[in-house]
Amino acid sequence: MTGELPAQPVVHEVNTRVWLREIAARSGRFAGLRDVPKDAWDEITPHGVDAVWLMGVWERSPEGRAIALRDRVLRGAFTSAVPDLHDEEIAGSPYCVRRYEVDASLGGAEGLAAARAELDRRGVGLLLDYVPNHVAPDNPWTWEHPEYFVRGTDDDARRDPAAYLTVAGNVLARGRDPFFPPWPDVVQLNAFAPKLRTATADVLRRIGDMCDGVRCDMAMLLTNDVFERTWSDLAGPRPQEEFWPEVVSGVRRRHPRMTFVAEAYWDLEWVLQQQGFDFCYDKRLYDRVLNESPEAVRQHLLAAEDYQRRLVRFLENHDEPRAAHTMAPAKERAAAVLIATLPGATLWHEGQFTGRRTRLPVFLDRRPDEPADGELRAFHERLLAAVHRSGMRGGHWQLLDCDGWPDNASHRNLVASGWAGPAGRFVTVVNLSDAPAQGWVRLPWPELAATTWTLTGLLDGTRYARDGDELTRHGLFVDLAEWGTHVLAIGPGGND
Repeated sequence: MTGELPAQPVVHEVNTRVWLREIAARSGRFAGLRDVPKDAWDEITPHGVDAVWLMGVWERSPEGRAIALRDRVLRGAFTSAVPDLHDEEIAGSPYCVRRYEVDASLGGAEGLAAARAELDRRGVGLLLDYVPNHVAPDNPWTWEHPEYFVRGTDDDARRDPAAYLTVAGNVLARGRDPFFPPWPDVVQLNAFAPKLRTATADVLRRIGDMCDGVRCDMAMLLTNDVFERTWSDLAGPRPQEEFWPEVVSGVRRRHPRMTFVAEAYWDLEWVLQQQGFDFCYDKRLYDRVLNESPEAVRQHLLAAEDYQRRLVRFLENHDEPRAAHTMAPAKERAAAVLIATLPGATLWHEGQFTGRRTRLPVFLDRRPDEPADGELRAFHERLLAAVHRSGMRGGHWQLLDCDGWPDNASHRNLVASGWAGPAGRFVTVVNLSDAPAQGWVRLPWPELAATTWTLTGLLDGTRYARDGDELTRHGLFVDLAEWGTHVLAIGPGGND
């Protein structure tokens, strides 16, 4: 596995510090990355997971932590999540990076190397973070290379201390995106500065020595259009070349198979794919599954397959509320079946499989105890394993049409898709509603005619015999309960 992830990887995000703390509590001794027992690695790498994203391994900023401790709004969010929280359990933000060195409290570089070896033995890759937009105020670059930053004047610092800070006599802008006030604990890098682009590629090359891919935080902030809109004249002249093509090409000269994942919003996924990213967050699908109609989901899935293969599907991550909090159990399972069988990368969040409901601020080392839902975990592990074993995602995917009849429009709540390739033919149908739904799913395979076929449920083993002429003439009839699903393999004929 080391060096390259699958074409459509299944990724499991793990909050590294919280996870290690809980391992230490169970074992009664310190647990750095090199001390993780076999069963703990097995828990986060169930069958069907291709990569683990160890979120938050880099050295955090003492100065950023001090700012967080003084921030009343942040403190309120911390105690809301963990009411009995102690100050020593506030580590600071993993996105306020002092240095891109593995934190000594996690076991340092040797600990990360041991972790990567354990994952590699399981055939699982490793993803790490990179934060391209900003660094901590005590990052050495702030005094060694002030030319890497968006800079202001003494007058700016006096006029707007919330937007600027002075480091080693240089006035530097605090980090921000164009729609929010500045973040108080970080300093803004200048995406237009040639030397910063070179330095970014250097850091990413070193990170690439330690892992198989990087998840780039808020990657869209570094595109020329967004950066110019955010910083205007303060950034200097706009370069002809975009930030990401220049940086990614520089990294891939040393790590040609390194995977780049963009946290992306504002419908800039296609732009970032063209600029070198292998995958971009599919926030639009997340929003539509949670808050919009089945038809809105279908419309989103009409995009070209090659574009969809480079999206990251998810139902939660550390920036979003827990799925068990936002969705009823039956809807959560239906949504999980949907995203697990779509093209693209799939992102799962540690604790999602067991029904955790508390969204933990990333500053914290401890989360509240919550009862584990064993049935939910078994469902997710069965789903991931079934999709992986089937090999369906090695084929060609397409969205399928669903028909109904004049006095029953419930087929509009069905979202159906199919895979066809070396592993065979597969159909997924999901009822994205809280009422029963019936319909005919149009199958795009005329070669099914004149033969009897067996449809086997990959999640429950249920078998159905169906006439090929009926399948090609009318389609596959489905009758699903509220939030019901089918994941079916189509094989040679048999009995009901």
